[in-house]
Amino acid sequence: MTTNNDWWRGAVIYQVYPRSFFDSNNDGIGDLPGVTAKMSYIASLGVDAIWLSPFFTSPMKDFGYDVSDYCGVDPIFGDLDDFDKLIEAAHQHGLKVMIDQVLNHSSDQHPWFVESRSSLDNDKADWYIWGDANPDGTVPNNWLSVFGGPAWHWDSRRKQYYLHNFLDSQPDLNFHNPNVVDALLDTVEFWLKRGVDGFRLDTANYYYHDLELRNNPPKEEVVEGSIGVRLDNPYAYQLHLYDKSRPENIEFLKRLRALLDQYPNTTTVGEVGCDFSLDTMAAYTKGNDKLHMCYSFDLLTHDSSMTHIRNTMETIEEGLGDGWPCWAIGNHDVARVATRWGEEQDAIAKSKVYMVMQLSLRGSVCLYQGEELGLPEAELQFEQLVDPFGINFWPEFKGRDGCRTPMPWENQASGGFTLSDSPWLPMSDKQLPLAVSEQDNDALSILNAYREFLHLRKAHPVLINGDIEFLSHDDTTLEYIRKNDSEQLYIALNTSAEEKVIATTLELETFPLPQSIQSGHFENQQVTLPAYSVFFGSIK
Repeated sequence: MTTNNDWWRGAVIYQVYPRSFFDSNNDGIGDLPGVTAKMSYIASLGVDAIWLSPFFTSPMKDFGYDVSDYCGVDPIFGDLDDFDKLIEAAHQHGLKVMIDQVLNHSSDQHPWFVESRSSLDNDKADWYIWGDANPDGTVPNNWLSVFGGPAWHWDSRRKQYYLHNFLDSQPDLNFHNPNVVDALLDTVEFWLKRGVDGFRLDTANYYYHDLELRNNPPKEEVVEGSIGVRLDNPYAYQLHLYDKSRPENIEFLKRLRALLDQYPNTTTVGEVGCDFSLDTMAAYTKGNDKLHMCYSFDLLTHDSSMTHIRNTMETIEEGLGDGWPCWAIGNHDVARVATRWGEEQDAIAKSKVYMVMQLSLRGSVCLYQGEELGLPEAELQFEQLVDPFGINFWPEFKGRDGCRTPMPWENQASGGFTLSDSPWLPMSDKQLPLAVSEQDNDALSILNAYREFLHLRKAHPVLINGDIEFLSHDDTTLEYIRKNDSEQLYIALNTSAEEKVIATTLELETFPLPQSIQSGHFENQQVTLPAYSVFFGSIK
């Protein structure tokens, strides 16, 4: 069994996007008191922790991922007292609380940047990454922004460019300056002292840059659909050797871990996005002296094949050592699973199989709000978009608003999210029939499938801390074993619309699954899997 100090190993972390969760004051925007009001719902799922997306003071150009005060709560979400009440309520329900830390960059309205850009010789002149123009006035090098175009923005006060890996209103902090690192760690400790149990680290491999500002080389092959690659975005055409995933990052992560080790039972999960993300995950988590966990975008692509799933799992297992992975198949940056992987054909049945898969693989889990309802991606018109990423790349890329629409609590016009006539994003009519009120008392609903399987998982530690061994697969089926000293479970998945039969030499006894999950059966050394089904067997 896991100890209290490593509760995070195998934990299920429920991601709350506060703007869209529940609006307690009916201004059209979800808030911290809204999260507190729904804490019993979160606890009913059987998850272990919540991860709060940013609620810090911000001009909201990127909806909180542009921080102007690392130690403040933006008034649209409430105040520090509301945050303290949320922590208290979560802990009373037995839930840990993790918060998003956006350390790589701040808002251009943060006082640090306001001072930094004021002159070449102020106290914070080198707190951000500044570069002189080339003799012809062009940008310092070929680095690109994730959001499109050069990663450099001209500042007329300093007559220099500053680096921004994301929006030009999100200048990158200079981690090569020890004063910056000290200041950021102070903000981390501010929240530790308030009782948070951990941090989700946004863009955790972006912190350091190459001091020589060397150009990134072109990527030898650009494959549409591979990790993070869209051919409409020039960012995909570079091999990002010098603007992120730098070796200096390791020492910072060690300092961060040393700080958290002073606060027992706390944890970190780092977001890693790069061409060699699985290697980076391994490097950042093994050794017990850096991050506790990492997750990558490897399962956030459009490739839902069991071949891809197995290759991803085995690659990380080979390099992980004593490190620990965390897996997400949905979050606030990608299309909803029911649409991206379910293709909206038998999406609920298919989503139940992916749910069982995610919750029975080795590693911790990040579960994005609404995935437990099987929500499809919301369809928005251009004039309804607020996401700058989507606005920049419309119509080839619709942006991230479709997965950020308000949580449907009730099957009515406002979804029970707000009494406001103008929520910050429109309620999706496609999602209303899947509201919590519609699924709560339906024994076969995907909501209750999540609840039942999450509670079953807690009753069988082998699914939390057991080793994993893959047996066979094709693009739509996968079989593997989870085992520890006291139990061995055989698991088979079928994500196709056709019945599949798998021969096995194992001696199996059917392991009963909840009625809400379509189950296969075992007979005459064959596992028969109906369409969109799973089979669990205890190995004799």
